[in-house]
Amino acid sequence: MPPLLGIEFLCKVADVISEYLGGITEDLIKDNFVIVYQLLDEMMDNGFPLTTEINTLKDMIAPPNIVSRMLSVVTGGSSNMNTVLPIATTSNWPWRSTDVKYSNNEVYFDLVEEMDVIVNRDGFLIKYEVYGEIRVIARLSGVPELTMTFANPSIINDVSFHPCVQFRPWETHQQLTFVPPDGEFKLMSYRVKKLKNTPIYVKPQFSSTGGLCRVSILVGIRNDPGKQIDYTTLEFPLPSSVASWDLTANHGNISSSPGSKTLTWTIGKMPKDKSPCLSGTMHLEKGMDHLEEFPTLLVKFKIMGIAMSGLRIDRTDVRNVTYSPHKGFRAVSKAANYEIRT
Repeated sequence: MPPLLGIEFLCKVADVISEYLGGITEDLIKDNFVIVYQLLDEMMDNGFPLTTEINTLKDMIAPPNIVSRMLSVVTGGSSNMNTVLPIATTSNWPWRSTDVKYSNNEVYFDLVEEMDVIVNRDGFLIKYEVYGEIRVIARLSGVPELTMTFANPSIINDVSFHPCVQFRPWETHQQLTFVPPDGEFKLMSYRVKKLKNTPIYVKPQFSSTGGLCRVSILVGIRNDPGKQIDYTTLEFPLPSSVASWDLTANHGNISSSPGSKTLTWTIGKMPKDKSPCLSGTMHLEKGMDHLEEFPTLLVKFKIMGIAMSGLRIDRTDVRNVTYSPHKGFRAVSKAANYEIRT
């Protein structure tokens, strides 16, 4: 068996159970054991994945609710299986029912990107990659076919698609053609490699002698994305040889977790008129003259309204329907693993 088949199936089982039960914990599985058993029975057949689409499963097995639980207690019955085979199981689109109807037809696209960055102690950029996802919320009647084109599709690598995406249009024209599932789903994921300009810079300085370590950390905007940089935080673990610290910041506040030698500098919105600076001293333990290990700084931030990879959605068309749905687009970029080594 391909190893990734087992991993992917387990992830799908976890997603389905979370969707049904509103989470996945030991108590939830115990309280809803019958439904979990029924789901596993439909999702796996004789050792092979069978029905894994959430919309089809909901047509076959009704999600739990207060009424069904009360009836189960009163009548002693616990089966919530549908006696009629869902139409989607025999259609060309097993992820979607053919009789979906909405009074307001709308589709929303979220372009979510996470940055992986490593900067070495000399300030040189070692790694800068973006992992992105396009998440969709579709509330569309009938069986619409959507086509999405990008202004610059050549920059993306390592693409992975939802099963609804037709692969041939992507191979020939690099456009996405798909009949969407009903509700929320992940349309595709991708990676953009070898980017050059990070949105912010961090300049740390640690110098120690005589049992003291002087600290200066400067943070600022390097490549202005044109949008506000929000929720900026910088955290780093204190070296084991540090006994106490006296650090101040000209913007934001500094905190430490109780029982943990980790400092968190919360900057918030990145100011454009000045560069936030953290400075002060750290006192080393007795017998230590200088700092022998230097911390790695972890940076977090979020930028709404822009994709830092530069990927742009050109247009989205909806076909095979008589209505004109409302379409919404949103982008967000955030730091995932943003390391500054000292």
